[in-house]
Parts: sequence; structure tokens; C-alpha cells
Amino acid sequence: MNSKGLTHIVAFTLVIVGALNWGLVGLFSINLISAILGSVAVLERLIYIVVGIGAVYLAATHQQDCKTCSAIMKKSAK
Repeated sequence: MNSKGLTHIVAFTLVIVGALNWGLVGLFSINLISAILGSVAVLERLIYIVVGIGAVYLAATHQQDCKTCSAIMKKSAK
């Protein structure tokens, strides 16, 4: 696997973890990241920043990485 593929998988995993955490917060008022890390606010904030960076990376590279979006863009360019 090349480094771009690995970066994509890591970013995707981070975004899924972040989305699941927000789902738990919304549904049950449970912040899993906070529950795991306890009162280490700096580490919790760092994890949120890394998840955010993963989301920005996926948003920036989505069109070229997503086969469905690439196919749609090719059709609309014709």
C-alpha cells in the first residue's frame, strides 16, 4: 500500500471515530473520547484536532479518491 492509501485509511478511520463519538454525544450525552481519556483535556483536544485534520484531508481529496464522484464528474464533463 502506498503512503497516499495509508493516509486515506487513517483519515477515514479518524472521521468515523469522530462521527461515532458525536452520535453518542447527540443520542446519549456520552462523550467516548472524554470517557476514555478522563481528565486529560490537552490530549482530548489534540484528538479532536487530529480528527478535524482528517476530515479536511478527506474533503480535499474526496473527488479524486471516490470512484463514484469521479464517474459523475467525467459524465458531466461530456
